[in-house]
Amino acid sequence: MRTQVGIVGAGPAGLLLSHILHLQGIESVVLERRSRDDIEAIIRAGVLEQGTVDLMNEIGAGDRMMKEGFRHKGIILRFNGRDERIDFPSLTGGKSVMIYAQHDVNKDLIKARLATGGDIRFETRDVSVYDLDSAAPKIRCRNKEGQVDEITCDFIAGCDGTQGICRPSIPPGELNVYERLYPFGWFGILCKAPPSSDELIYCMHKRGFVLVSTRSPDVQRMYLQCSPDEKTDHWSDERIWTEFRARLETKDGWAPKEGPIFSKSVIRMRSLVVEPMHYGRLFLAGDSAHVVPPTGAKGLNLAASDAQILARAIIAYYKSNRSDLLEQYSATALRRVWKATRFSWWMTSMLHTFPGSDEFQQRLQSTELDYVTSSRAGATALAENYVGLPID
Repeated sequence: MRTQVGIVGAGPAGLLLSHILHLQGIESVVLERRSRDDIEAIIRAGVLEQGTVDLMNEIGAGDRMMKEGFRHKGIILRFNGRDERIDFPSLTGGKSVMIYAQHDVNKDLIKARLATGGDIRFETRDVSVYDLDSAAPKIRCRNKEGQVDEITCDFIAGCDGTQGICRPSIPPGELNVYERLYPFGWFGILCKAPPSSDELIYCMHKRGFVLVSTRSPDVQRMYLQCSPDEKTDHWSDERIWTEFRARLETKDGWAPKEGPIFSKSVIRMRSLVVEPMHYGRLFLAGDSAHVVPPTGAKGLNLAASDAQILARAIIAYYKSNRSDLLEQYSATALRRVWKATRFSWWMTSMLHTFPGSDEFQQRLQSTELDYVTSSRAGATALAENYVGLPID
């Protein structure tokens, strides 16, 4: 068969790209190795930038998000036993963020895509891409019935994440990979409890970083810094809550709301950027091109901005016979990617305890937090990056 755009991966980048193109009359096929149930069940946090919220509404996929999501107008930075709030609207011209889980974003995008006749093929296996530097790149896969399909495309979008096949299909020597591994991870829990705070708390402590987040009125998401090789079965519920209380202690006796823990996981931390984000007629988007530590809440939002930039370029090709935006896609996307990578690195470095750090380093981090929270310029820089920089 033939389609205009073949999309490998049904995560946020692939689904957004497919739906944006559909709204402009451009056809696509989305291939996904997992089942629909698996994709919609993946438990991942989600902090949506203002631009991502606006995009979901613009494409008609934002109704449930607006009803069930939590709009946050700031975050709390906790250090030296005290809280300092960063107020987003006053610093960014009224912008805010939405707390809405990534699996819910996936559910909404899949529903919207299928409701408009979208071709999403779940449970595909043995996917390969080839003829990437030709005018007719191809995707070959085995469908869930076991039959081999070959799809000829004008363009292929590799939205299949860090473990996908698209990026490794680019010939050796064509890509530069920039990577930073962090010497710690996040121990994440889900618990049944009321919210501990109306807004996210980012806490620096000599024992390690803590993030107090939320998922729903009765389910909460929390993280604490740990070794990247930490084993979840080494942590009893009692040990977890003891550690959260110690790190989150304030001078006024604040304590987190506790409840039964029903999920434990360890997230490794790294930054990775691939340049360029294309080869021939294969264009990379989302985690297949870049990974950021979750401290800055940028992963899903970068996937969304990649999809917008690539969609804009493909639309210009079909509607205006322009290829310049496709040629500029990588450079345009990477400007935003590197800014988000810098912000995520900065937040991570400011808030985490590094192995071997001494009192001097800890004082510098405390002073950095004190500056950011006492200077309007410093607070504005954090707020502008957190709510999302504009897409070029």
